[in-house]
Amino acid sequence: MPDDAGLQALREAARFSPDNLPLRRHLADQLLAKGYLAEAEAEYRAALLLAPKDPDISAGLAEAFVRQSSFGAALTALEPFLAAPGYPPRMGVIAARALLGEGDGAGAAYRYRDAVSRDASLADPDLDARLPAYPAPAQPHQPYAQPQQPYGQPHQPHQPYGQPHQGYGQPQQPYAQPHQGYAPPQPAHVPPGPGQSTAEVERPPVTFADVAGMEAVKEALRVKLLLPVQQPELFAAYGKRSGGGVLLYGPPGAGKTHLARAAAGELGASFVNVGLADILDMYVGSSERNLRATFDMARRNRPCVLFFDEVDALAARRSDMRQAHTRQLVNQFLAELDGVDEHANEGVLVLAATNAPWYIDVAFRRPGRFDQLVFVPPPDAAARAAILRILCRDKPLAEMDFDAVARVTDQFVGADLKGVVDRAVEAKLHQSISAGRPIPMSTPDLLAAAQSVRPTSVREWLATARNYVMHANESGAWDELMPWIKGGPR
Repeated sequence: MPDDAGLQALREAARFSPDNLPLRRHLADQLLAKGYLAEAEAEYRAALLLAPKDPDISAGLAEAFVRQSSFGAALTALEPFLAAPGYPPRMGVIAARALLGEGDGAGAAYRYRDAVSRDASLADPDLDARLPAYPAPAQPHQPYAQPQQPYGQPHQPHQPYGQPHQGYGQPQQPYAQPHQGYAPPQPAHVPPGPGQSTAEVERPPVTFADVAGMEAVKEALRVKLLLPVQQPELFAAYGKRSGGGVLLYGPPGAGKTHLARAAAGELGASFVNVGLADILDMYVGSSERNLRATFDMARRNRPCVLFFDEVDALAARRSDMRQAHTRQLVNQFLAELDGVDEHANEGVLVLAATNAPWYIDVAFRRPGRFDQLVFVPPPDAAARAAILRILCRDKPLAEMDFDAVARVTDQFVGADLKGVVDRAVEAKLHQSISAGRPIPMSTPDLLAAAQSVRPTSVREWLATARNYVMHANESGAWDELMPWIKGGPR
C-alpha cells in the first residue's frame, strides 16, 4: 500500500466511486508514474472492466506488465490493438520493449521505429541503442499498413518458429517496398479464428462411483472443486468461490484422466479434455490464441471441468526454455488461470495431470492457480480388487475371488489391470467360439492372465520420484510421496 497522501486520497475516492472511470484511470496512471507497479496493474484491470476497449488503459496495463518483466502478459494486453491499422504509437514503443524482453529484436526494432516515425516525442535513445539496425518505414506519413505478421493477428500468414529473422511484428517485405497492391501468399495452414477451439465439450457418463478406491483423492476433489459449485451459499459465507485448479500427478495409467471425467460427471458439468494438439502450433502466436480460445469456450459452458493432460508440455519451467515463444506460452497459461478479473474463471474447474510434476514451472503452484497438488497413487490391494470388479461387471462370470487376483498384481495400475482382464476375455472368447456358447470367466482365468502381464510403469516412476524426494525436496512439495518411496502402502 503506497504511503503517498495524494495517492491515498485518490484511492479513497475511487473506493467510494468505483464506477468513476476517469478517476480510476488517473489513480492507475499516478501509481504507475510513482513505481507502484502491482497496485497500478490492479487499478488498470479494474478500469478495463469499465472500458474493455480503451487503448490508453490497455497501454498503461501493458506498461505495468513490462516494468514487472511480464513481457508475455504485456503483449497479450496489446494484441487486439496491434492487429489493427493505425494503433497508438505509444503502444508500439511498449510492444518493442516487451518483444525485446522476449528476445525478438527484429520485431522490437520494427515496432519501435514505426512508432517513432509517427510520433517523434516517443523516442527513447536507450531503447534505440539496444535494438538491431533496421531502417525506418519509407513512408511514415502514409496511412499505416500493418506488417503481414503482427503479434496476435488471426487469419494472417504465419512464419514457422525456426524461420530466420522472423519475429513478432516484423513485416514479410522490406520497409522501403510499397505496401499497396501487395498480395500475401496463401498460408498452407490457417489456425482457428478468435473464440474458436478444436477441443470438444462433452458430458461424461461416469461419476465417482465408477472410480475404484482413491477415497482420499476423491475427497480432495470434492472439497476443492465440487462443493463450492454444489453449495455456493455456504462457501460464499467464508469468501470462497467456485473455480480453481488442482494438479493430479502420479505414475502413468493410475487413472488421472478417468478421475477428471468422473469429477465432471459427479457435478453434471461440461467436460473439455484438452490435448496437446488442441494448443500447440508451429506458427507464431497461434498456440497462445488456441489456449485463450479454449479457456473462453470453457467460460461459455460453465460450470465446466477443463482438463489438461500431460500439462508439463504446456507449463514447463521457463528457466529450462531457450526460445522466447515457448516462454510466452507459459506466460499466457498463467494469465488465463488468473483471469482478467477475480470472477473470470468462476465456475471453471481447471484440472491438470502429469507424470512429471517436478518439471512444471513453480509459478503454477502459486495460490489461485494449481495451488493443490493431489497425488494419484498406484492402487493398493483393496483398490485393485475394486477395479477388477468394475472392469468385469458387464461380462459373464462364474464365482470370482477378486481379492486373490489383487494379491498377485502388486504395483499394477488401472491400465495394467485392464490389460489383465482383456487377456482373460480373449482367452475365454476362443473357448466360447469353440463351444458355441458364452463360457463364464473364472478366477483362474484372471490369475493366468496376470502371470503373463508385467506392471508397466510404477517401478520406473518410483525410481525417478525417489531422486526428487530424497535429494530435491527442500520445499517439502514431495513429502506426500515419502511413504511410497520407503515401500509404504501397497
